[in-house]
Amino acid sequence: MTVLFSMKKWGVTFVFVLLSLCTFSSQLLIPMDETQKNHLKAYGIAYWALKGELEIQWLINYRGGSFLIPNAKTLSNECLIRGVSFEIISDAQSQSILSEIANPEVNQDAIKLEKAPRIAVYSPKGKQPWDDAVTLVLTYAEIPYDVVYDEEVYLDKLKDYDWLHLHHEDFTGQYGKFYSSFHQAAWYQNEVRENEAMAKKLGFSKVSQMKLHTAKKIRDYVFSGGFLFAMCSATDSYDIALAAEGIDICETMFDHDPAQKDANTRLDFSKGFAFENYKLSMNPMEYEYSSIDTYSSRRQYGPNQKNDQFALFEFSAKWDPVPSMLCQNHESTIKGFWGQTAAFDKKYIKKSVLIMGETKAWGEARYIHGDYGKGTWTYYSGHDPEDYEHRVEEPPTELSLHPNSPGYRLILNNILFPAAKKKKQKT
Repeated sequence: MTVLFSMKKWGVTFVFVLLSLCTFSSQLLIPMDETQKNHLKAYGIAYWALKGELEIQWLINYRGGSFLIPNAKTLSNECLIRGVSFEIISDAQSQSILSEIANPEVNQDAIKLEKAPRIAVYSPKGKQPWDDAVTLVLTYAEIPYDVVYDEEVYLDKLKDYDWLHLHHEDFTGQYGKFYSSFHQAAWYQNEVRENEAMAKKLGFSKVSQMKLHTAKKIRDYVFSGGFLFAMCSATDSYDIALAAEGIDICETMFDHDPAQKDANTRLDFSKGFAFENYKLSMNPMEYEYSSIDTYSSRRQYGPNQKNDQFALFEFSAKWDPVPSMLCQNHESTIKGFWGQTAAFDKKYIKKSVLIMGETKAWGEARYIHGDYGKGTWTYYSGHDPEDYEHRVEEPPTELSLHPNSPGYRLILNNILFPAAKKKKQKT
């Protein structure tokens, strides 16, 4: 009887192992080249697989940065539900691909993704008269995130997250310098009231002081190993807030007392991540923070929707895995798009900063990256990659009309970047 029971138990175990082998004896390849029906939702599948603790290989520079995942029925079903293209290949085929990628003569690499990053978006809780590209694409790709703002940052909630996005934001306390055009608008007046109330609640006498505190806490978050991604005005205004610590750069309509006239001579550029030697716009009626942004000069030399584009740099996948991951795409030339911060003037970018996307003819950088302490930061200029000149109070972009957007892919590369297994940098 004991022997019979043992044989039955062994038989059940054998069948279970056999079923497991059948389930994972092949690989699921999610191509990210022009054959992919929905590039944006493909990132959501990768995130979903990470949440399910499936091992993912991100195939850098192979068919647009494809994903290789052990095949499972639940995974292929999820791809079908979300409309994501996939291919079932044998283990032998996957090994052949990995061997090809490993060839030192080939500019490709396979990087293991280990854990789904915990994502936070720094954004006001209320409805704003503009939309944020990152929250739009996270929602469309079905990648979960939490919203945090000044109070959560003040309460040290950032330590609960691996990745932080800065919403269209003004960290200088000047309310986006929208005063000239919108100071009588209800949404603008409400934003002022809410920010002043929160500053008072947290013990600050001015909104600019609260925003500086937030900026410094975010800097500490990056230094401790966090991943920061910012777009549009959250890029230059963040750097300016850090450089202007201890200087009043806000005129009376913003903080109820005059700005310091010598503010430009007192900036400490060493405190910011990306920019140096720029000049602040001290005119409160001008829709501009500083000379970092090319918004005004663009109006003069006239890029338009047909010729506005920027080129992604190609990096060595095996030697420079970080920028290689961040630049994965099925297109190397990306359509340009405006924003309050339209592009970065290259002459104000620090020498230590890595430029990943630029428009050489106009001396503009669009996509830049750097390290700070144990963490990294990435700035992406412009507001919405699929709305060339998105304006205040216009409706949000419908991403189902742009499932293969190369510009939005750059955002989602940053989402998966924190999941990558860290490699020792080659020297």
